[in-house]
Amino acid sequence: MVIDVGIVQMNSSESYEDNLAFSEYMIAEAAERKLNLLAFPETFLYVGNDHSAKHDVAEKLETDILPRFSQLAKQSNCALLLGSVYEITDENSGRLFNTSIFIDRDGTEKARYQKIHMCDAVPLGYMESAGIKPGSKTVVIDHELGRLGFSICYDLRFPDLFRSLSDKGAEIIFVPAAFFLHTGKHHWLPLLIARAIENQVYIVAPNQWGKHYGDRISYGSSVIIDPWGSILCCAPERVGLTLSRMDIEYLRQVRSNMPLHTHRRPELYI
Repeated sequence: MVIDVGIVQMNSSESYEDNLAFSEYMIAEAAERKLNLLAFPETFLYVGNDHSAKHDVAEKLETDILPRFSQLAKQSNCALLLGSVYEITDENSGRLFNTSIFIDRDGTEKARYQKIHMCDAVPLGYMESAGIKPGSKTVVIDHELGRLGFSICYDLRFPDLFRSLSDKGAEIIFVPAAFFLHTGKHHWLPLLIARAIENQVYIVAPNQWGKHYGDRISYGSSVIIDPWGSILCCAPERVGLTLSRMDIEYLRQVRSNMPLHTHRRPELYI
């Protein structure tokens, strides 16, 4: 099965309305190009340093964001990965979940993944765990496009997570991100390529790009990588839509030719 995929590179701001308008514009373009799937980056509806504003966005999730994107998915006949959005938790600390949501082309929510690993980058003055509660489960689903696995940004640094997703049959793994420029220029592409090769999966990684606020700069280079580690497309240094095709039969051929999953000897890795 051949899948036409778009990844959206954004420079999300503190304006929910502006970010939403840009997202709707990208979905309209995806519909015009008759894409099967469109993927947005991490925290695509708000990037800022005001935690109360993050709460305001989280409050809109069930009442505004999901109904709106569900309708947009139906109108465009395109499945949507809401790279991540803020979600209210049931604890009193004020922390939120950083949550990825997959909406089918019929408008149905098919998967919800809450980011597991918190990016506490002390030298960069960034402590995600102060405002975000980590999730507690991995997510893999069957879908008409293939078997889909979910991760978010900093999760990329934990190969055991990706091994778990591939062991559960994931053929496409999403890595929506807001990867820092400082680390991204050294680690973003090498880590993504490694995760694709060692798990023989397609990697779909839409990233934030450019300066947001203060010293916060995202690396960009939104990318789709095939199971052989080849870069199928990589976004230029600007916002917009980047396109590629993925072939699930090719993935299965790669796995058949080099059956890494059956060659593993996990009993010796302890």
